Amino acid sequence: MTRVLSTPPAMNSGCLAAAPQPVLPATDGGGLLLRPWERTDAAAFLSAYQDEEIRRWHTHRPSTEAQVREWFDAYRQDWEREKGCHWAVARGDDEVLGRMALRDLDFDDGVANVAYWVLPAARGAGVASRALAAVSAWALGDIGFHRLELDHSTRNHASCRVATKAGYRLEGTKRNAAVHDDGRHDMHLHARIRGD
Repeated sequence: MTRVLSTPPAMNSGCLAAAPQPVLPATDGGGLLLRPWERTDAAAFLSAYQDEEIRRWHTHRPSTEAQVREWFDAYRQDWEREKGCHWAVARGDDEVLGRMALRDLDFDDGVANVAYWVLPAARGAGVASRALAAVSAWALGDIGFHRLELDHSTRNHASCRVATKAGYRLEGTKRNAAVHDDGRHDMHLHARIRGD
């Protein structure tokens, strides 16, 4: 069934796929870059999902480097199909420090969902909040999204600090909204809109 939108879409299709996925520098320097995942990043990506904290908050997990490379192929297809944007957060010397993603892209309303993790060695140094600020500035400013949302377990205090530091306001609690390994969790909903 074809559904007709009664209002103009907030964003036009093609605004992503018309160009290669960009490399985004963190605005405050420090050599931090968001870049597309490369096949050589598979070992670092897989090692992230061996970390207890990342496993605690992320239930979709690869189990082999071959599976990671399949994920990377899917990430490239997401960009080409304008379904998602996935970056490695890396130091200038190419050391992978974390992950940043935009998912659930809705061009009609100009809304996307943000997801991230940071490897243990990079935690506490502002990597996640700087990367989140960079992707937010790009998505809201350069690309034209109107609203970016992120949610995390109410028990994930570190993620809450990252969101707040990057300008994402806490809007409320979604009760029993996600399943983690230890059962259902309430989820905080944060959002940043253009102009915040």
